[in-house]
Amino acid sequence: MKLEKYRHPFLFYGIAVIVPWALWFTLGAISHSALWDNRSWFIFGSILGIIGLCAPLAAAMILILPDKELRDELKAACTSSFKGIHFGWYMLVFLFPFAVILLAQAISLFFGHSTEQFKFVEIFSFSAGIFPAWFLMAIAPVIEEFGWHTYGIHCVRRRFNLFTTCFIFGIIWGMWHMPLSTVKDYYQSVVMETGIIYSINFLVSLIPYLIIDNWTYYKTKRNMFLQVFQHLVFGFSMELFCTHPDSKVIHTVILIIVATVIVIKDRRFFFDKSYEEQN
Repeated sequence: MKLEKYRHPFLFYGIAVIVPWALWFTLGAISHSALWDNRSWFIFGSILGIIGLCAPLAAAMILILPDKELRDELKAACTSSFKGIHFGWYMLVFLFPFAVILLAQAISLFFGHSTEQFKFVEIFSFSAGIFPAWFLMAIAPVIEEFGWHTYGIHCVRRRFNLFTTCFIFGIIWGMWHMPLSTVKDYYQSVVMETGIIYSINFLVSLIPYLIIDNWTYYKTKRNMFLQVFQHLVFGFSMELFCTHPDSKVIHTVILIIVATVIVIKDRRFFFDKSYEEQN
């Protein structure tokens, strides 16, 4: 992998963050005004939300497509062979997210929370304008990952080791999500209304999630199929059950513990900048 080719972090993140911020703060203002009751404005605002979501992907393609070597790397990541990837990685991608949230809910029982949490939800906790919540949860991982993990992560890792990269990207990714807390009934807005501690928990959870996520990403030959599914499964696992917000705090603690163990056991991979991914 030629990390030196990913040399435009400021251009990428300028487009990937500033454009969504402008669109999503506008959407937030519309959603809390009388315009939101007008069908045309409701559709217009929903489209602004999707355009903002697509900004990182657009930034990545602007920087990747003109360069043959970057196009080849993108193609390789999209057509990466599953041969040689240990079965354990599939278990991590498809089952680990559900195992963590179920464990968090089980632990919460000792703090007086109800077993009702283990029931499946009848409706999702948020909406996304004209788009059903399930549709956004299904499409967002594809759009996000083909922006963040085709250029965004690499351009940071070009200058830093993987551990530092996870922290830097986690802070930026958290900032990227923040304007959505101003949009009526969107996920981040619902979390904020639940309580400030839960909003902080969401931002904190991004760091251990990214450590686990990027560890899997590079260890599975940057296989974009697995990367998208890991994002998707984590998202659905957090919305599939009647999970109490306190259980999501416990979930973050579990992720921190798992991420810490991974970093300690594979510290060379995380701290040696020149250490290439090995399966």
